[in-house]
Amino acid sequence: MAHAFHHAQSSVRRHGGHTYDYIDIHRWIDASKVAFADHRHRALRHHTLGVHWCEERFGVTILNSDDKEIPVRAIAEQHIIEDVGFVPTVQDWLQDLPKQFWMTGKRLNISDNNETSDPPAASTAGHDEGGAT
Repeated sequence: MAHAFHHAQSSVRRHGGHTYDYIDIHRWIDASKVAFADHRHRALRHHTLGVHWCEERFGVTILNSDDKEIPVRAIAEQHIIEDVGFVPTVQDWLQDLPKQFWMTGKRLNISDNNETSDPPAASTAGHDEGGAT
């Protein structure tokens, strides 16, 4: 689905109530579109941890306009399933992400052809930094 409004309409079909009962949850799940406007934005909240965060933000349940208590988890999972077909884990999203040197937090050592390195070991007597005697 392309828009939070359509997800909210789907929630109405499933749980009753009105679109405004659900729109804030669906807008929150899709808020990352502001920063990354293609399907990859989903990697930030469309997963099991995102469902947990959604519950932390909106509570375990909401009361819709039909006076029916609806689990936030069900609403969030429905959104994610409508978008990607299942509820992936964070690992599902990140497992094939290429590792970059900057992800380690180590400093770049320019002399090592752009690879990270540990600080040089202390010199021992009779050896220079290159290890020659």
